[in-house]
Amino acid sequence: MRGKQAVIDTDMGAIVIDLLPEAAPNHVGYFIKNAQDGLYTGTIFHRVVRQGIIQGGDPLTKDPSKAESYGSGGFGALKAERNAEKNTRGAVSAVVGNNNPDSGGTQFFICVSDQPALDGVFDVFGRISEGILVAQKISESAADDKGRPNSRVAIKSVVIRDKPAARPEPFSTESAAELGSYRAVVETTMGNITFEFMPDKAPEHVRNFLRLAQAGVYDGIGFHRVVKGFVIQTGYLPARSEPLSESQQRFVRNLQPEFNDTQHAKGTVSMARGADPASADTSFFISLGPNAVLDGKYTAFARVVDGMPVVEAIESVPVTGEAPQTRVEVRRVRLERR
Repeated sequence: MRGKQAVIDTDMGAIVIDLLPEAAPNHVGYFIKNAQDGLYTGTIFHRVVRQGIIQGGDPLTKDPSKAESYGSGGFGALKAERNAEKNTRGAVSAVVGNNNPDSGGTQFFICVSDQPALDGVFDVFGRISEGILVAQKISESAADDKGRPNSRVAIKSVVIRDKPAARPEPFSTESAAELGSYRAVVETTMGNITFEFMPDKAPEHVRNFLRLAQAGVYDGIGFHRVVKGFVIQTGYLPARSEPLSESQQRFVRNLQPEFNDTQHAKGTVSMARGADPASADTSFFISLGPNAVLDGKYTAFARVVDGMPVVEAIESVPVTGEAPQTRVEVRRVRLERR
């Protein structure tokens, strides 16, 4: 059972669980058997605590006519398997009935936030590796005062698979020449802007931008800052229309500066940062320059080679202070190879 994952496909998206047979072998084995037998297909998450937990796995929940009995089915198959795993965010634990630690069965709950009061009371047998935001969204479902959701959120299937082998991060092994063969087409609501990269000047910033773009981090993010004659800026995560997934969040990190001799002429693309020179992460700007005040203080890593009329159109939008009065959005960043 080592190295196995459970992929729970729900009405709100997929949740991937790393199973922990070393912590709770009987619980993992029973969960795998039930999943392969299709027991969970058609069940629902019958209890939610907003930003707390979601609970499912009761076979009675397949039948809408038995709503009053939801939460009472599937017990009495497993004895407790106490372990050192904690009920932290993403933990998957067995539900027990009537405070009997030896009454576990098909029901399970997922911690959306840390639940230290449950440690040593409920056995952890898995951890979410992808989909905690799906679980969080399920926890936010409208529910009655007993935590019963007003609408059914069903489990469509549970598939057991081998955990994929670890792979190098995207764009972590390419040479500078290979990085330089890419272009980025920033598709905005006002038209397309094409970047050419400068990996000879800032290779790690180029890798970072390509990685974020490929992962879709910039999709649906607004231009939050327009300073006429100076810069237009986007990539600020709070300006994104949807939160990042866990896989996207893994690529968000602070960058060590790679200040270089590139002048911030009109069309130069650089990473934004705070007071700390090593605080750049996702936000970037296009210089409307020349802006010598930025030279050597911000890492320039690309230049606009097509779409300057679009840049100028964004520069011309009405602003309140530096904030555009109408939303200009990056629909996506498309990578091309020359």
